[in-house]
Amino acid sequence: MRTLYAAKEIKVGVHPVFHLLGQTIDLDIVLSTALAVAILMFLGFRMRSKVTDGVPGKLQLFWEILVEQVSDLATSAIGPKGRRFVPIGITVFLFILICNWIDFIPTAMHPGASEPIFPAPTGDVNLPLAMALFVIVWVHFESFRARGFRGYFRHYAQPYAALAPINLVEEITKPITMTFRLFGNLFSGGLMITVMLTLLPIYVTPPFEIVWKLFDAGLLGAIQAFIFMLLTILYFGMAMSHDEEHEAVLETSH
Repeated sequence: MRTLYAAKEIKVGVHPVFHLLGQTIDLDIVLSTALAVAILMFLGFRMRSKVTDGVPGKLQLFWEILVEQVSDLATSAIGPKGRRFVPIGITVFLFILICNWIDFIPTAMHPGASEPIFPAPTGDVNLPLAMALFVIVWVHFESFRARGFRGYFRHYAQPYAALAPINLVEEITKPITMTFRLFGNLFSGGLMITVMLTLLPIYVTPPFEIVWKLFDAGLLGAIQAFIFMLLTILYFGMAMSHDEEHEAVLETSH
């Protein structure tokens, strides 16, 4: 009976909405995304104001380590030309990480009974899909620019022309897999918390919720941000190459 009750309580995709030009927009997701953008810009401008050639502060040290790690990844995946994709890699990683960690902010008016004002925006399918489409469209632009008109369309027939339909389907599924890899993990974490709050006694749920959030939003959220950034760099590497060596690298990363 309690399982049936939980099924009635768990609502998927229910958000406060407003309508603009015939489009339904999730207000809480927009606010959470704006908050993540504001935090990201604050960290960037704060680091810029504190940058020094001497002993770096903690914030500058964090940025330097992040830039170095992403630079090494881009250089190993793409080569010297990969350094120009370091900014997008850093931005994608930090933005997704902040979006995932927004879930730590206790913004629910009535914890356990009401939804948070600032939910993790990556727990809604729209933001991961928008980011995946943004990355993939940019990847195809770089592929077209690197290979030229003929080379761009010819690479779909590699290594054999008969595989062109499969290669085309693979390209179409890239943004879909990127979207659901990120969205699925964040949404399932929120769903697990809802199940615990519904099925377990109120005096038992706080410790479980804290531990689960540390594991799900904290650890898995960081891993998902890294994976999204890694796939972004690898896809750019595949787009810039004139052979299929990066295809094998991508397969091993999965």
